[in-house]
Amino acid sequence: MKYSYFPGCTAKTTSAEFGISSEAVCAALNIELLELEDWNCCGASSAHSLNHELSLSLPGRNVALAQEAGLDIVTPCPACYQNSLSADQALREDAEWRREMESLLDFRYTGKARPRHLLDVIAHDLSIDTVRAKVVKPLAGLKVACYYGCVLVRPPEKTGWDDAEYPMTMDRLMEALGAEPVDWSYKVDCCGASMALSRSDVVVNLSGKIIAGANEAGADCVVAACGMCHVNLDTRQSPSPGKPKLPIFYFTELLALAFGLPEVEKLFGKHVVDPRPLLRARKLLS
Repeated sequence: MKYSYFPGCTAKTTSAEFGISSEAVCAALNIELLELEDWNCCGASSAHSLNHELSLSLPGRNVALAQEAGLDIVTPCPACYQNSLSADQALREDAEWRREMESLLDFRYTGKARPRHLLDVIAHDLSIDTVRAKVVKPLAGLKVACYYGCVLVRPPEKTGWDDAEYPMTMDRLMEALGAEPVDWSYKVDCCGASMALSRSDVVVNLSGKIIAGANEAGADCVVAACGMCHVNLDTRQSPSPGKPKLPIFYFTELLALAFGLPEVEKLFGKHVVDPRPLLRARKLLS
């Protein structure tokens, strides 16, 4: 299977663990990622608050780049995914803006390159049996709190995920790896997102509630599908009374671990909350 690949800015920088593990897992699953040539920042969380036209034009250019290949655009970043979805929707529905973009970028919009999140591709374009067949190190005994964040699955009429309030896509994927997803109430709560610098107090409060919820549910760790969520939960948590800080994994890191991919072990040292003691205690790491 082939896809156009838009890694986004953070997969090469602050969430390099996400980018590296995503590419390794896709290679193991025979998913060919063809990185868009000369891709640009999608505007992330700031463009929409500054200039609406810019917030559509930046991801619109990436959508335009993918048209020639005619392949779905895959990204590991929920913000990139959402911004690309918005641009694609505008190209589909706003004829005047579409003509303007086509003239500006010298392309013709065909609608063949759908923006997709990597979790969606792995969970739905492959069978669970295909994923399970790749597991050489089952994550038995690992209790995980699957955290989707507030951006990935919303709004449901645009994203089309299984459930906007209680999604199960990542949970089923973790079960295929042998892990035990816990039942908890904070799957889609906001972690504070890009307010980490401007209002760190808000992020500490919101992220703290998520961590407390995961602890209350008996989770050993939290599994995320977003670079911003991972950073906030990994760096802004305080230990609950009598409990250690919880490791935060990208879902692709646990896939890579279960698949026995050597690339993943060197990534754990980049985490603020070191996950290696937990993995060793569960006999998942030597």
